[in-house]
Amino acid sequence: MKKLICATLLLPFVSLAFSQQAKEKSALQSMVDTELAFARMAGEQGIRPSFMAFIADDGILFRPRAVKGKQWMIDHPLPPSDKHSLLSWYPTAAEVARAEDMGYTTGPWEYKADIHDAKPVAFGNFLTVWKKQADGSWKFAIDLGISGPQPNAPIAAWQPPKNSKRDTKAAHASVEAEQALLRAKDSEFSKLSAVRDAQTAFNSFAAPDIRVFRDDKFPFIGKAAGLAALPANSSVWTWEPGFVDVSHSGDLGYTYGTYRIAGKDAPSKTVESGNYYRIWKRQGNKWLVVADLTNPVADAKKN
Repeated sequence: MKKLICATLLLPFVSLAFSQQAKEKSALQSMVDTELAFARMAGEQGIRPSFMAFIADDGILFRPRAVKGKQWMIDHPLPPSDKHSLLSWYPTAAEVARAEDMGYTTGPWEYKADIHDAKPVAFGNFLTVWKKQADGSWKFAIDLGISGPQPNAPIAAWQPPKNSKRDTKAAHASVEAEQALLRAKDSEFSKLSAVRDAQTAFNSFAAPDIRVFRDDKFPFIGKAAGLAALPANSSVWTWEPGFVDVSHSGDLGYTYGTYRIAGKDAPSKTVESGNYYRIWKRQGNKWLVVADLTNPVADAKKN
């Protein structure tokens, strides 16, 4: 989870450099390279400067609820510090839409309170959606992650697919129509969970290769593993969509909002609540969830 720490003025130069590079590489490769440059800048110049440089003007962070990240950082400058905290991360999986205007990356992160510390003090995994800007550069639209245990061994970094040819000739979809459809699917997920249970909803909407992110756990990869991350049938889990966006090719999108878990025997009592964030992919004629992340909000876990 990429935590923020200080401010920068390098934005136009960073954007121009990556706009020029993107023209010479595949969209997928240039997006991953932008993620790597983001991480490199965090190590060299600080966490807050890197976030200011790579977030879209309307990009979302969670503090603890969804906020416009760039404005939030401007409004909340960091106090001076003699420490240089270090956040390190790299992508292990990445994908872009056929229109090459939207994509996502995910992978592990680790954090040191000071760059000179011998060992990290926190670990986890991030999930970031990227959008191509008018100048051809990539900026992230939303970023959230989970904390977790220290990995037993390094996780393999993302590698370009062996077959680099991709179908980019998809007909342009009506973004507004697809956004409405995806919002309806997200709401349908919630309704099915409330009427039946979370496991039924998950089985109906999860892609076979889904990645499920829950705090204090390694990511669950695959539908069967993902079921282990869901609450017991004695719980009622519902979601309230807050925002939806879809690629121009209508095959990749994301949703985020708030969730609530209550007991079936006491539906008015909240057991846990927080933010959720999903990445959806159209497979055939169906929208399916390929990444599902929850972020409990500590002061709202119970009421």
